[in-house]
Amino acid sequence: MDYTRLGRTGLEVSRIALGCMTFGEPSRGNHTWTLNEEASRPLIRRAVELGITLFDTANVYSDGSSEEIVGRALAEYTNRDEIVIATKLNGRMHPGPNGAGLSRKAVMTEIDASLTRLGVDYVDLYQIHRWDPHTPIEETLEAMHDVVKAGKVRYIGASSMYAWQFAKALYLADLHGWTRFVSMQDHYNLLNREEEREMLPLCADQGIGVLPWSPLARGRLTRDWDEATTRSETDEFGKTLYDTAASDRVIADRVAKIAAERGVPRAQVALAWVLHNPVVTAPIVGASKPGHLDDAVAAVELTLTDDEVAQLEEPYTPHEVARFG
Repeated sequence: MDYTRLGRTGLEVSRIALGCMTFGEPSRGNHTWTLNEEASRPLIRRAVELGITLFDTANVYSDGSSEEIVGRALAEYTNRDEIVIATKLNGRMHPGPNGAGLSRKAVMTEIDASLTRLGVDYVDLYQIHRWDPHTPIEETLEAMHDVVKAGKVRYIGASSMYAWQFAKALYLADLHGWTRFVSMQDHYNLLNREEEREMLPLCADQGIGVLPWSPLARGRLTRDWDEATTRSETDEFGKTLYDTAASDRVIADRVAKIAAERGVPRAQVALAWVLHNPVVTAPIVGASKPGHLDDAVAAVELTLTDDEVAQLEEPYTPHEVARFG
């Protein structure tokens, strides 16, 4: 495993992040395809053995059970000072008023709830899970600054939004002397490269670490185009992310072709392409089988040729911006 700094910070992270949405009690929340604790623990342990140190979850994943499972496993398998625990807030955690969002009340409530579920005294990276149009960003930024100063959070990050929104947040933090976002978790893969227009150049200019989610396009780049999985059939949000553009299928076919020529799984080629972009810090990879982890780590060492990169990129056509909700 290779390690790098998160943006301009001194924080070292592995080049692969383990996305923990896969881990959670299926009876909690609306992700029936998740793995319960017994099935999740061997995968988390394998990730640790492979040198992965960045673990990304969220309060809303499986109604908080993802944080609980990940926290207990990491406490057993790792040294707390060597790993980076990232979680997020914004999604609805209970019905009624103040059950979701990025208000000061929500930030103060949800950080304590996440710390309890994770079983830790602090979170390394606390991220806003999308933009909250109902709360002034100044309120959110000051609250996030305060949880950092309280010692509950080390760094703060953001996730998918418009570049102008992220630029506004960075400007306001600098203006008021508040803690600045150090990372952007955005949607980026071979089938959706719209972030190359504005967000990725902004992150490069501002020294922001980039942690792409869905780097394998919800698995579409790892299997035959018409092949379905339990998750692809039941993941309602995932169904909104990709269209049926002819170019998408061509790209998937080229991933398969290059993988066959290299004698490696398709996932390695698709991830190697994401890692090829110098602004990317660590793609967030979900895993439901040990092989998923092995492929992700192997991709760090796979260097694509300029010709292979050109083959993968040439068919791309512009897409509608996938919703940030």
